Amino acid sequence: MVGVRRRFALADTAQQVVGGFLLAGPFVVTEEVWVLARSMSFAQALLTLCIVLAVGYGALYKADDRDPDRESEVGGIPVRFISLISVSYLSVFILALAFDAPGTFLSDVSGEALVSALGYELDLAVLRITLKATSVGAVFSVIGAATADSLF
Repeated sequence: MVGVRRRFALADTAQQVVGGFLLAGPFVVTEEVWVLARSMSFAQALLTLCIVLAVGYGALYKADDRDPDRESEVGGIPVRFISLISVSYLSVFILALAFDAPGTFLSDVSGEALVSALGYELDLAVLRITLKATSVGAVFSVIGAATADSLF
């Protein structure tokens, strides 16, 4: 079906979510991921983001017969790709919070506190490390999300 515009649907996102969560889980609860995240610089976190984007794009459009120019877009970016990257990061982040991974692996970290709109105190150092750990997990989650999306 090369060149045929296949409409991106909620079922596609559901498939991405299943694959993304499936591969995200083990990395959220692995202490080594959190140790790596502590030592990562901003440049390394940015490089990890680039890896996630490249792997996601490659899995969707180079390893499959999809044509990104024929898909629905938002701001010139295919909706399927936006969904894939969102699912890859959010699945890791949601699992990390659900399992209280930051509280478990970062209990000794303290930094500048920020009060959120909901009245909860948020430690910026913990947030920075959590976002880096999320980025590490997203490298693997994107593979699961893209594979699940390509299978169906």
